[in-house]
Amino acid sequence: MNDKVAVVTGSSKGIGYAIAEALVKAGASVTVSARNAGEVEAAAARLKGLGTGRALGVSCDVRDPAAVEQLIARTVAEFGGLDVLVNNAGIGAFAPVAELSLEQWEQVIGTNLSGVFYCCRAAIPELRRRGGGWIINVASLAGKNPMPGGAAYNASKFGLVGFSEALMLDVRYDNIRVSYLMPGSVSSHFNEHTPSEADAWKIQPEDIARVVLDLLSMPGRTMPSRVELRPSRPPRKGS
Repeated sequence: MNDKVAVVTGSSKGIGYAIAEALVKAGASVTVSARNAGEVEAAAARLKGLGTGRALGVSCDVRDPAAVEQLIARTVAEFGGLDVLVNNAGIGAFAPVAELSLEQWEQVIGTNLSGVFYCCRAAIPELRRRGGGWIINVASLAGKNPMPGGAAYNASKFGLVGFSEALMLDVRYDNIRVSYLMPGSVSSHFNEHTPSEADAWKIQPEDIARVVLDLLSMPGRTMPSRVELRPSRPPRKGS
């Protein structure tokens, strides 16, 4: 990853931070991004000096197209281009449809689906200027498995799967590869969860980071378009 430049959204903690950390250690220059400016700066500071790569912190709400354009522009200005976009920013709101607020619906769809569109739309011209690159979208097994109370989250992830498949066809001849990850239970801060020892059975953020690096090391002739990840040994139901 030496001389490669990456943007990772939702990367001040959890899955996104683990991906950013792995990229920096591999030699990439990485822009860390999330909504909370303080958390973003703290994450970027932790990354500096971890490897031969560099880190930049840029706060961004991916629901805001103008903020997304600025995120990509600052990355290019700082590092000279863009090679990898990892769309990891995501939120959840879980309630039956009749009890789901309009604000909750708009926040989930805006972040998990529209935000990915805004980021891809802004990044593709820069990837083309570099002669190609890679877009990795972090979806979920909820992108194919509906759940009670999951209408907003399921809709966003089902939509992200379809978006990723269509995007792959749009840009494959620009030498831009598109992959999407579908993890199951992950030990992360998603939905206000605090990771603990009780999460030891779950997929860990660094496991997903390893998959991202594996994807980026694939020969140019090959594109793993969809990767599903599950805990190897989840607790037995009823135990």
